[in-house]
Amino acid sequence: MLNNIGLPGVLLIAVVVLVMFGRGKISSLMGEVGKGITAFKKGVDETKKEIDTSESDEVKDVTPKDDKEKV
Repeated sequence: MLNNIGLPGVLLIAVVVLVMFGRGKISSLMGEVGKGITAFKKGVDETKKEIDTSESDEVKDVTPKDDKEKV
């Protein structure tokens, strides 16, 4: 269904949305969408760093080495 919209259809939808909501409302909405995307990317980066930190903690071997083994 949406495969055949084409450029004229997209332009018509954009004009209708602009007329319905106005320029100010659309620009503020796009600003909020941009802030949301930025916050999402920041969250993903922080999660990656946290995962890398937890993996590096697991890799460390902190068991004491004994010269004499107990029998």
